[in-house]
Amino acid sequence: MPRSRLHRLFTTPLQLTRRGVLYGALVLLVLLFVPLIVASSRWLHAARVDLTTDKLYTLTPGTLHIVDTLKRPLRLTLYFSEHATRDLPQLRSYEQRVREMLQEMVARSHGHIRLQIIDPVPYSDDEASAEGNGLTAANGGSNGERVFFGLAGSAMSGSLESEGTDDRVPEKTLAIAFFDPAREAFLEYDIAKLLYELNQASKPPIGVISSLPVEGNPMLSEQPWTVLQQLGQLFDVRTLDSSTLRKVDDNIRVLLLIHPKRLPPDAQYAIDQYVLRGGHLVVFVDPDAELDTSPYGPDSITFPDHGSDLPRLFKAWGVSYDPHKVVLDRARALQIELAGSSLNHPAMLDLGAQELNRNDVVTASLQRINVSTAGYFDLAADARTRLVPLLQSSAEAEVVPTQRVLDANSDPTTLLQDYKPDNAHYVLAARLRGTFESAFPERAGVAGHRARSASNAEVILVADTDLLSDRLWVEPQNILGQTMMRVFANNGDFVTNLVDNLSGSSALLSIRGRSTSQRPFTRVQALRNVADQKFLQKEQELEQELADTRRRLDELQPTKGGHASTATAEQRREIEQFRQRQLAINKELRDVQHQLNAEIDALGLRLKFINIVLVPALVVLLGLLYGWRRTRYSRQRR
Repeated sequence: MPRSRLHRLFTTPLQLTRRGVLYGALVLLVLLFVPLIVASSRWLHAARVDLTTDKLYTLTPGTLHIVDTLKRPLRLTLYFSEHATRDLPQLRSYEQRVREMLQEMVARSHGHIRLQIIDPVPYSDDEASAEGNGLTAANGGSNGERVFFGLAGSAMSGSLESEGTDDRVPEKTLAIAFFDPAREAFLEYDIAKLLYELNQASKPPIGVISSLPVEGNPMLSEQPWTVLQQLGQLFDVRTLDSSTLRKVDDNIRVLLLIHPKRLPPDAQYAIDQYVLRGGHLVVFVDPDAELDTSPYGPDSITFPDHGSDLPRLFKAWGVSYDPHKVVLDRARALQIELAGSSLNHPAMLDLGAQELNRNDVVTASLQRINVSTAGYFDLAADARTRLVPLLQSSAEAEVVPTQRVLDANSDPTTLLQDYKPDNAHYVLAARLRGTFESAFPERAGVAGHRARSASNAEVILVADTDLLSDRLWVEPQNILGQTMMRVFANNGDFVTNLVDNLSGSSALLSIRGRSTSQRPFTRVQALRNVADQKFLQKEQELEQELADTRRRLDELQPTKGGHASTATAEQRREIEQFRQRQLAINKELRDVQHQLNAEIDALGLRLKFINIVLVPALVVLLGLLYGWRRTRYSRQRR
C-alpha cells in the first residue's frame, strides 16, 4: 500500500476526533456562558471604574447612605425633550450627565428605584403628564418648541418587584421642575434630596420661637407671614413658648429662633443643649426689627428696644455681634418710594448675585434678596469656629450706629452725608461651623448635660429679621377677583432652602457641591491670557506715545513773534511720524493676534493628529504585533 494512502488512513480519524472535541467544547461554552450572562445581567452589577479627575461619576458616601436605606420603592421619570433639543448640544450633554447619575443610583438601589425616560413631544399625553407632575418647560427649543428637562419621583406602596405596580396610585409625588445646567455642581445633592424626601412618610417637624407676629393674629383677621405659610406647606410647623421651654425635643428637625429678646435662662439652656446634641438652629437677630412694636425697653431710654441679641450663646460660640450697629451700603441701596418721591435707601439693601454665596446649595440658585437695617457677624479673637458667608455686603459698605438710622427715618438720604466706605465685605448671614462649647458650664451637674458638641456642629446666623416680612419680597395682587402674591425677591426661597437643607439627614447635609462636567481648554486659555498681556502692553505703549506727541505738539504751537511756518512744518513732521508709528504698532497687534491663532491652530492640529492618526496607528500596530507573535508561536509548536 502506498505510503501516502497509509498516512491518510491513520491521520483522518485523529483529525475527526480533534474537530469533534472542538465542536463539543464550543457547545459546552455556549451552554455555560449564555445562562451566566443572563444571570449576571439580572443579579450582578457591571464593574465600573471612574477615571475622571474629580470623580464625577462616583457617588458620595452621603448619597450611598440615602440610597442604601430606602424603605419604600420609588419610581423616577426623567422627562427630556429629545426632539426639541436637537440644536442645543450643551443641554443634550447635560442630560447625558443627569441620566448617567440616575442610572448609577438605580444600580445601587437593589431594585428599590425604577427609572423611566420619556420624551414629552408637543400635544401628547406625556407632555400633559410632565406638566401634571410639576415640571416647568423652558422656551427656546427647535422650531420654538418648549423644552422639558426635569425629574418626577413617586413613592409607591408594596414592592416594585411585583407585577402591575404601574397601575397603583403613588403615595407621594415630588419633582425637580427643571435641571438648570448652571446648578450642575449641586446635581447629586438635588437628586439625593428628592430621594430622601420621597422616602419620608410624613412632613418633618420644625419649631419656631419668635417675639414677632410671624403667625398673624386670627382675632384681628391677620394672616401668618407668607414665609411661614410656605414653610407650612412642606413642614409640620410647631410653635414653642419660650417662657415655658425647658427642652427642645430631639424630633424637631430645625429650630427657627426669630428676634430673641430677653429669653429666659431656661429657654437659652434648652437651645444650648439642643445645638450640642446635634440639633439644627437658625437664628434671626436684628439691630432694628422694623415690625417690632414693643415699647421702650428697660435698657433703652433714647429709642424703642427693637433690637435683638443672643449674647451668652454667641460668646460661647465665638461669634462677635453688635446689636447697636447697622450696615449701610450705597452700592446696593434699595430704591423705595417715600413721600411721593423715589430714592435709594442705603440701610435697605438689594443683595444681588455678587453678594450671595454661589458655592452654597442654599443660595446658589437665588438672584435677589432684600434686607433692611441689617447687622453683621464676625468671629471673636478666641473663636474655635468658622464662618461661611451666605449673604454679605459689597466693599462699599459702612457701619453706623442704629440711632443714626432711626434719626434719618424721614430723610434716608442724610445717611449718605460724610459717607466713608470701610472697604470690607460685612457678613449678613452665614453658616457657623465647628465644635461648640456649652454656654452654661455651671449646669454640668444636670442630668443629660452636654459640655460640647461634635466637631461638625452647625448653626445658621442671619443678622436681619425684616427679610422675613412680606413687604421686602412679596406683594398681594387681585387677579380675576382672587388675591395672588407677586414675588419680586427670593427671600422666601432663601428661608425655605435653609430649612429644607437643615431638615435632611446628616447624610444629605454631607453632600457638598461637586465639580462640573464641563472641562475648560486650559492650554488655550493660557495662550489667550499671554496674548491679552501682549495686547495690553502694546495699548499702553500707544497711549503713552499719543500723550507724548500731544505734549510735543503743544510745545510747537506758534507764539507771538515766532515763525508760524516753521512751527507748522515741524508739527506736520511730528504728526506724520506718529501716524507711521501708529501703523507700526497696529501691525504688531495684528501679528500678536496671528501668532495666537497660529499657536491655537497648531495645538488643534496636534490634538487631531493624536486622536485621528497616532492612537489608531498604535492600536493597529499592537494588533499586528500580537498577531505576528501568535503566528510565530504557532509555527514554533509545529
